[in-house]
Amino acid sequence: MNNLRHLIALACCTGLLSCAQAPASKNVVSQSATAPSATPPSVVTQSSSTSKPIEIAINEADFAVCIDRFTQLANTQGISAKVINNSLAKAALNKRVLELDKQQPEFTTTFADYFNRRVTAQRVAQGRSLWIKHRALFDRVEQQYGVPAPYLLAFWGLETNFGNYFGNTKVIDSLATLACDTRRSEFFTIELMNALRILDEGAIAPEQMVGSWAGAMGHVQFMPSAFLKHAVDYDGDNKRDLWKSTPDAMASAANFLRNLGWKPNERWGREVKLPRSFPFLEAGLKNTKPLAEWRKLGVTLADNSPLPSDNIQAALLVPAGHQGPTFLVYENFNVIMRWNRSEFYAIAVGQLADQIAGGGKLLQSPPENAPRLHRNQVIALQTQLNVKGFDAGTPDGIFGPGTRRALSEFQQQQGMIADGFPSAEVLGLIGISLE
Repeated sequence: MNNLRHLIALACCTGLLSCAQAPASKNVVSQSATAPSATPPSVVTQSSSTSKPIEIAINEADFAVCIDRFTQLANTQGISAKVINNSLAKAALNKRVLELDKQQPEFTTTFADYFNRRVTAQRVAQGRSLWIKHRALFDRVEQQYGVPAPYLLAFWGLETNFGNYFGNTKVIDSLATLACDTRRSEFFTIELMNALRILDEGAIAPEQMVGSWAGAMGHVQFMPSAFLKHAVDYDGDNKRDLWKSTPDAMASAANFLRNLGWKPNERWGREVKLPRSFPFLEAGLKNTKPLAEWRKLGVTLADNSPLPSDNIQAALLVPAGHQGPTFLVYENFNVIMRWNRSEFYAIAVGQLADQIAGGGKLLQSPPENAPRLHRNQVIALQTQLNVKGFDAGTPDGIFGPGTRRALSEFQQQQGMIADGFPSAEVLGLIGISLE
């Protein structure tokens, strides 16, 4: 317990629990670390259930032709004959991978459901225990890369439940299958060649290279391109092993975050409280203001104490409507979203990190009675908003920031609280049935 108190005290000093120190905006090239990962925590915004069987166009003959083409390409790119013969030549068509890639999520996931399944007391406790167990490692990694242990533990917990499940799909099979499909052939062909390069450098044996259905691998679910660019050998065994080496995995995650623009000694964001008269059209990642301006709008910390006086740029997020929690987020939040392009995911990482570091739970719990919308309902909502002159973008069934903004503008016009939340009342006004 004394060890944990000491670690939490260190976290307070390094910014997880201290006053915000977010930086000015900086443009960083976006690169995703992971594809859909091994475990449910990385499913970004929606569930993956479907009620329709998926038609698979690729057959074994097609796949054999693809493997011949990939073999020729691998030869031209300098991949060794040994790796080609021991991995690519043995690749098998995985029709389940194609089903997972093509299926459309049937329902959206509410923030309450997403958050409560991921930021749990058990995960917080396990994160704290692993922090104590690997204290020397995390101290060394933070000193070198500037990323505190609680954040690395949060990514580790969300991606693979602290290494308890990496996925059970052969990476070469999944990438070859997806590269053979025309939908995203170019992207997955590049990832397939990169996976072969990883085998060529001896990082892992072909039969041990397993991961998610889309090819994300190891403790922190790197795609092959992220592995080649950001993985490091941190245990000194001359291999970059993200499957069996915790030091390699944690240092690689920290290296990736640093390269994405992580700001040392600065936090991700914090829960805040809004006044009753708050103008919700001010919310959204694109609308940043100095903390002083948020203070003028009546924003306080969640416990009603004043915001820090630092002149920091921050954006305000209201992921579950005005009855749910509200967050001011800083530049490191944007870095988290370069790892995974989901506001829900980034909030979960930040909150899990805060709680591992000794912080408390949300003071305002997300409402659990939020409507769980079917994709067709979201498409209908987007269509109606566009018809009414509120730009929700191309109707795609995904309730994202553009749809939320358009809904906020409609609510504003109707004299409602413009929080962008699809309540039964506002959906009824637009003509969307919840049945």
